[in-house]
Amino acid sequence: MRVTPDKLAEFRAEVPLAEFTTIRLGGNAQYFIICRTLDEILSAVNFFQTTGFSVFILGGGSNVVFPDNGFRGLVLKVDLRGLRFDERGDSVVVSAKAGETWDDVVRLSVEKGLAGIECLSGIPSSVGATPIQNVGAYGQEVKDTILAVKALDRKSLELVEFSAADCRFGYRTSRFKSEDRNRFVIVEVSYRLVRSGEPTLKYAELKEYLGPKVHMDAGEPAERRLGSVRDAVLALRRKKSMVIDPADPNSRSVGSFFVNPVLTEEQYEDFLEKLKKYGIGPAPTYKSGEGTKVPAAWLVEHAGFRKGQRRGGVGISTNHALALVNYSGRTKELLTLASEIEDAIADKFGIKLEREAVIIE
Repeated sequence: MRVTPDKLAEFRAEVPLAEFTTIRLGGNAQYFIICRTLDEILSAVNFFQTTGFSVFILGGGSNVVFPDNGFRGLVLKVDLRGLRFDERGDSVVVSAKAGETWDDVVRLSVEKGLAGIECLSGIPSSVGATPIQNVGAYGQEVKDTILAVKALDRKSLELVEFSAADCRFGYRTSRFKSEDRNRFVIVEVSYRLVRSGEPTLKYAELKEYLGPKVHMDAGEPAERRLGSVRDAVLALRRKKSMVIDPADPNSRSVGSFFVNPVLTEEQYEDFLEKLKKYGIGPAPTYKSGEGTKVPAAWLVEHAGFRKGQRRGGVGISTNHALALVNYSGRTKELLTLASEIEDAIADKFGIKLEREAVIIE
């Protein structure tokens, strides 16, 4: 099927991309479309791909950095809406369209007493981005609740469905971020949550913050206990400027710019030798099924960078060493700072940081 522009959703030319990202960086999109139906997405992708244009799929814009010279091609913003709660025994399947705001899904689920994503409160994302990044925080990851992902295959223009196993989830990654990057447009995600389930309290910082707080007694209704965890997570995130707030200049970021590195046993031994060499330590490492995780924020600060440090119009958040902030700068400045941090950590600790942020070249 060949589609002409008059059958597409309304699109505009030379649209400033900074307006659609939380970090407020980037030049203009050559063409820009907001698609609110699956047919609009299909038509736009089909037409622009067959006419030789590059197409970038944009969700909530909370994890992407566009270049100063913008994007030559089409930026397609997915704005599919719809949210459904289906009872299935002791579980409830929450089916959310890709354009729904993630925190709205979390809030509504908590209010219904549904456990499984309460620790993921306050993450500034659209639903469609959650399986791509396998978003996680405070002891939870979406892979543990995702039941299915529906997506449009940009090669075949067919709608396909993936089970959780099909998504090949890893730490802050999935097939959609790695081998199949840019191949699929996610249109809907289904999550299996537990009715009246127990809140997840694995993360030490969260447990310490809650302490003997009210509403955490097992006799309290699930929605109150889950609500207490949600409130605590939001408070902790705000303290770190990890909740988008126009009044907080530190929140003009993409959240954590780097992923916590996971070291093999050999890499970990080498890291310990580096700590001895520099008389630093011990580092607050912790074991996982994939290896030994080292907090990237700790590495940043021990490589000579500090919270609040500035480089022209960009800098490091005063509240979190992993957040690179745009004060009034340019993408080139931000990436120069990021490279400087990466090089310093590689030189000092022999660890190569991976960027969690998606950088568009």
